[in-house]
Amino acid sequence: MSSYGPPTRFHEEQATFTIRGSDTPDLDAGVAAIRNVLKTLPAAPGVYRMQDAKGDVLYVGKARALKNRVANYTNVNNLTQRLRRMVSQTRSMTIVTTNNEAEALLLEAQLIKRYRPAYNVLLRDDKSFPFILLRGDQEFPRIQKHRGARRAKGDYYGPFASAGSVNNTLNALQKLFLLRSCTDGFFKTRDRPCLLYQIKRCSAPCVGRIDEGGYAELVADAKQFLAGKATDVQAKLGKQMEAAAEAMDFELAALLRDRLKALTFVQGTQFINAEGVGDADIFAMACKDGVIGIQAFFIRGGQNWGHRSFFPSHVNDVPEDEVMTAFLTQFYEEVPPARTVFVDRELPEAALLAEAFAEQAGRKVELSVPQRGTRRRLLDQAKRNAEEALDRRLAESTTQAKLLREVAELFDLPEPPDRIEVYDNSHIQGTNALGAMVVAGPEGFRKGQYRKFNIKGNEAATDDDFGMMREVFRRRFARQMEEAPDRDDATWPDIVLIDGGRGQLNAARAVLEDLGIEDVCLVGVAKGPHHGREGREVFHMLDGREFQLPVNAPVLFYLQRLRDEVHRFAIGAHREKRAKAMGASPLDEVPGIGPARKKALLMHFGTGRAVRNASLEDLQKAPGVSVSVAQQVYDFYHAR
Repeated sequence: MSSYGPPTRFHEEQATFTIRGSDTPDLDAGVAAIRNVLKTLPAAPGVYRMQDAKGDVLYVGKARALKNRVANYTNVNNLTQRLRRMVSQTRSMTIVTTNNEAEALLLEAQLIKRYRPAYNVLLRDDKSFPFILLRGDQEFPRIQKHRGARRAKGDYYGPFASAGSVNNTLNALQKLFLLRSCTDGFFKTRDRPCLLYQIKRCSAPCVGRIDEGGYAELVADAKQFLAGKATDVQAKLGKQMEAAAEAMDFELAALLRDRLKALTFVQGTQFINAEGVGDADIFAMACKDGVIGIQAFFIRGGQNWGHRSFFPSHVNDVPEDEVMTAFLTQFYEEVPPARTVFVDRELPEAALLAEAFAEQAGRKVELSVPQRGTRRRLLDQAKRNAEEALDRRLAESTTQAKLLREVAELFDLPEPPDRIEVYDNSHIQGTNALGAMVVAGPEGFRKGQYRKFNIKGNEAATDDDFGMMREVFRRRFARQMEEAPDRDDATWPDIVLIDGGRGQLNAARAVLEDLGIEDVCLVGVAKGPHHGREGREVFHMLDGREFQLPVNAPVLFYLQRLRDEVHRFAIGAHREKRAKAMGASPLDEVPGIGPARKKALLMHFGTGRAVRNASLEDLQKAPGVSVSVAQQVYDFYHAR
């Protein structure tokens, strides 16, 4: 089990020092800006942010003595080429002082996550890790998967490497300890056991098949198991099974036998040879061809709670020790550290990292490089996994790079595209219409940059596919021209694919021409004569060309995958919008009417139409509806 300590507090003294300069990188101007900061900079611990002329954060760093650390940037002859580029873009700095260097390290990780600076090593995988939550505020505690902020009372176990890892453990816990997993609403309304009880995955406390004391014993056993004391649980179940058999209670003995089988299975699949390790996180790094991969193993009480590969970005010209240090600080910015953290190399700031993690966790955290025994074998295993994961990554990226080169050749692009945007529309006879955009690049789909556009009918009716496409493109690229008109900005697409034929392509081109945009490659991807079967898509170009690709061409499969992804995203968003519309009520439009009063009116009148047609006197008679609210509802529907 893991938990956070109290939040770290920082001095909120903050000062920004700026020197005017052009947007063009200029090493002298950057050094001048930094020297301007040095005039009043204290020799105290803290965090500094380097910003460009627009105020965008270039780099976040921490220091034991801010004045000494920042002064190093003025000695340009001692800087790497990467740092020289950063200094040449710097036009201002923001300084935050802290109590000590450990606090500065924690604040640095928070700010890196917030600003995603271009010159910091970045942890690409920003997904939250799943935990198991055993509720502590219920008479019969529920066991469940949990992500996000840990506000609910109870015991949290984790992190698990993936949803699959936590689901497997949850399934095992249900079989072993028969704990409920249902919501409170479902639990309170049961009058007979659900299917989980029938398949021996729950003890049915909802209908009294087990009393509070018996359920509390199951909860205690589950806590022991999750704390790594599975052997004690196994011995206890064995004794209970023998006692039940001697008492001729064969039904109970069979139930305990099944639980013992489940425990044995879990021990065979989740337990690894980690005797004496306890709770530990293990990290190993592999480097090849300028790419760095880090493998993380999560061990809790001798149980394998999964592993995950990470590939940090912005690692060119950054020492490996610095990459590992930056990775660990960002990784533990939200995830609570284990009591022991194993790494595959000596880190210059190991003591500082241990101090910062201990302050964050509210207990001691040990950071070490094991040299022998079980711990070393676990680290070597993580190292092998890191190398294998990196090899797979490089192989995949090589294949992807080849596909992008073929896309460039196919559509006459000057170089392989870095940003591909794909568009589609979805509606049913003009209702709940929306447009969808997905984004792909060399690393795959960029799901954080997907967008959906609720069609407002500004360009044409919502059942007009061409008009919908015009509206989507006008909104997308008008905003682009307003926020980042520079074609070198990363948010400009290198190629745009449209799920449609010549009509959709011409609609999109007309919008771009109105906006003065003439250098974006537009391609229409239309279904062939057999509606897309057998890979007979027709590609429409702006110059009037139309062509098809061989059915077994790898680049065709890639383009089909892009088209299928935008179609999936558009359909999913449309279904979500339609489901919300089906649950909507005419009363939703009445200002000042919340869920409680809406429910009271519908319960009294039966339908929204009846509420609309009701007289003022009838509205005033509805339970829970005051005279003023009744007048408000009546005026909304009858005022002219």
